[in-house]
Amino acid sequence: MVTSSSRRKVIRIHVVGVDRWDVVKEVPLLQDPVALAVDGGCVCVGTSDRYLLCDIRTGSSDELFPHNRSRQCVIVTSMGRGEFLLNGPESLGIFVMKTGICQRPPLQWPQEVLAAGICFPYILTLQPQVLSVYSVVDQQCKQTVSLSGAKGLLCTSDGVLVFTERDIFSLRLVPPEEQIQTLVMHERFDEALLLLNAVQDQLPLDSHKELQKAISCLAGFVHFSRKNFSEARDLFITGELDPREIIRLYPDLSCFSEEFQSQLDPPNKGRDIQVLCREDRNTFHLHLAFLGDFLRAVRGTEQGLKCSKEVDYALLRLYVELGDTENLQQLVAFPNLCSLDYSVPVLEQNKSYFAIGSLYQSHGNYIDAIKTWVKIEDGLHKDPSCSDVYGHIVRTLSHLQDRDVVWTFADWTLQRNQEIGVQIFNKRPPEVLFETRDVLALMEKYPLALLYHLEFLIHDMNSEDEEHHNRLALAYVTQSLREEEESDLRETRGKLQQLLWESRFYDVSTVYERVESTTLSLEKAILLGRTGGHSQALQVLVHQEGDLEAAEAYCRRAVQGRGAVFRQTLMLTLLQIYLSSEDLGSAAVDLLNNHPRVLAAEDVIRLLPDSWSVQLVSQFLVGSLRETFHQKRMAQLQKALAQLELARHKVIWMQTSRTKFRLDKGQRCKVCQKDLAEPEFACNLTGELMHTTCPCFPST
Repeated sequence: MVTSSSRRKVIRIHVVGVDRWDVVKEVPLLQDPVALAVDGGCVCVGTSDRYLLCDIRTGSSDELFPHNRSRQCVIVTSMGRGEFLLNGPESLGIFVMKTGICQRPPLQWPQEVLAAGICFPYILTLQPQVLSVYSVVDQQCKQTVSLSGAKGLLCTSDGVLVFTERDIFSLRLVPPEEQIQTLVMHERFDEALLLLNAVQDQLPLDSHKELQKAISCLAGFVHFSRKNFSEARDLFITGELDPREIIRLYPDLSCFSEEFQSQLDPPNKGRDIQVLCREDRNTFHLHLAFLGDFLRAVRGTEQGLKCSKEVDYALLRLYVELGDTENLQQLVAFPNLCSLDYSVPVLEQNKSYFAIGSLYQSHGNYIDAIKTWVKIEDGLHKDPSCSDVYGHIVRTLSHLQDRDVVWTFADWTLQRNQEIGVQIFNKRPPEVLFETRDVLALMEKYPLALLYHLEFLIHDMNSEDEEHHNRLALAYVTQSLREEEESDLRETRGKLQQLLWESRFYDVSTVYERVESTTLSLEKAILLGRTGGHSQALQVLVHQEGDLEAAEAYCRRAVQGRGAVFRQTLMLTLLQIYLSSEDLGSAAVDLLNNHPRVLAAEDVIRLLPDSWSVQLVSQFLVGSLRETFHQKRMAQLQKALAQLELARHKVIWMQTSRTKFRLDKGQRCKVCQKDLAEPEFACNLTGELMHTTCPCFPST
């Protein structure tokens, strides 16, 4: 028990027994205490000029704010949960937590307040002639009771006692359920929800939840009728309203089973939505936009899963009505429960043929889906919602696991565009690839597609099958001859040359037989070189093709990965070919001048005609001799470095052989930490001993 004395500036804490009570602690104050309230271990005290918070355990106190006792009564009331209500300056009821902070805005109450009490969730203030009741939730005055000569009040568990000069009045608190029902009857749903949330601790959990759902839905319909769509949507979601209750307000968008029976009679004070559809299209579209927001919010949630078919169909009708092709396509392209029997006629009427195909696809009807898209691509249907229907068909087929469907539309796809259509086989996931022979057999009618598929097999699938490499080379030859007259189309021939150089799996004779009678001279040379006939290859390039640059390029490519001897032999062969023709003398000189480091002077001099002067080949001779001297000096330098390294090792060996070290019994190997018991052991340069069999021995 806590008491205060007007004679002493202290607060006393008592222990109350059966027949006695004792003072166990005193908390001193600087002013006389006038009023106090206790909450747990905290006491809020109003003195003659200020309010204080005192901790009865430690005896500490904190000043809150001053007051003028001559102009207002000192009021301190506990609200529970560590919160106090104080009569502050300027006729403000101030809420203070036991920590000294305020979590609620102050309550503006009348002047000359004599007393205040708490009957949660209400605050009662007493004036000489009137009792006022305020809500803690919204701080609005809810009721006033006229009195005469009021002196004080006392809050009880179920109401309040008010004292006047002659009488005592008892006011009882109406049960929260009745208050909420009254507010609902007067369609004050927002206030009912605020009150319900405030008294939820006083109600059973199930009762509170059901009341909250019902009131939230009713409040949602009120906001809906007032076109406060954002608030209405949130309330419908909070109230877990069956989405069909909203969909039924739009008869043209609904498709209900006979099992659904509406449980609500919503207070719709606005005009009928169908009337809006005819008279006010702008307002009607606002209602449609609200429906879309609400259905998208509940779709996929527990609230929407109860009636997924109705929600999906309503969204489909809604998007069609609004012309929202983006959201319509997103709805039908992903898993949905739209009924095909109801949805397809709606989309056909709106000429949304691409969406029809997507709807078929999402329901697993791939044949009907692709047939619909094919009609769009063939011009039988007009639908601008997708700019690349053919590309969409190819992408769909390339990821489709149903092989029968792919074979059904493979011919049409390749006939339309071989380069893109072949992707239905080339861009498939590895686990759903087709039998290679079947695909190649189909593509016999489509040479360009065959070429791209063979590239896929060799470059992407790393096929080493000789037949694949042969067919790709022959396909490149055919395509190159077809493009021969168009100078800007050289890509295929470049791919052919790269394949002939790099592939090890094609049959050279088969490809050469196809190339031999054509004008593809460089390709002939590459094939001759693959059989070791480099001289013949160079003869073809120099004499038949007359392309000296190609001949030298052939030499550079052929010597890649080969030794210096082969390089010199091949360049000497080319030089001999040049020297065998009187017209190629200048080419021979250029070859010598450009490759003095490759060609040895002594070998070249044996081949040169006697009629050539030294001055003609002076540049080559100088470069060749310079390279010879350079190589000789580099060899001497390397030899000297090797001798230096050998001398260094000999010095280390001599120093080590003269070093003495002691091997004691029980000495351990540095590596394995086992005893050195064997007659053979090693010592590194730092003097550490180890077994010769330990892993680190070779590196030491």
